[in-house]
Amino acid sequence: MPVFDVTVPMHSEMPLWPGDPPFELEFVRTLAESGVTNNSRMAFSSHTGTHIDAPLHFIDGGATVDEIPPQALVGPCVLVDVGDVDLITRRVLEDLNLAGRRRILFRTKNSAWIAERFDEGFVAFSADAAAYLVELGPMLIGIDSPSLDPRGTPGHPAHMAILGSGTIKGAIEWLALAGLETGQYDLFCGPLRAVGAEGTPCRVLLVRP
Repeated sequence: MPVFDVTVPMHSEMPLWPGDPPFELEFVRTLAESGVTNNSRMAFSSHTGTHIDAPLHFIDGGATVDEIPPQALVGPCVLVDVGDVDLITRRVLEDLNLAGRRRILFRTKNSAWIAERFDEGFVAFSADAAAYLVELGPMLIGIDSPSLDPRGTPGHPAHMAILGSGTIKGAIEWLALAGLETGQYDLFCGPLRAVGAEGTPCRVLLVRP
């Protein structure tokens, strides 16, 4: 039963959204010093690396990460590839046969670099694509992109539509999907159970049935 880790590794040189604080790992106690344990502290943005956006990220009064239903985070999913497009539009999605899918992961050409750098020209969803996803009604979506919206999009319509839908419980961003076959998987997404948070890093695993 093959298990694939589609999480971007967290380290001090990892790619970040411009302006976000770097990932830090510091040992505050060592075996050499204490004779007992190694203990460390970590510091990072709630949207560092592979992470989940809860509705609160863009919706005032929206659900927090700890309020995302566990059943949205674990279960059958489909991985689709949108090809070489520069923008995911409704027309692109209509060709993918997504009706009835409860968890959908989208691979784009971002996967060629997503674990190595930040590229301002990343592929994301158009406003009409986001509206179409809301019509489809999945519980969870994910993408190999730093954001649901293209960089600099006024009003962030994809975030607003998806996180404000009430049906899509969360959106995973910055997935590492290079090299995987498209098709059916079992998904495990484990965000931190951070009470009141609008997003947290998460470990995302795919199991091939």
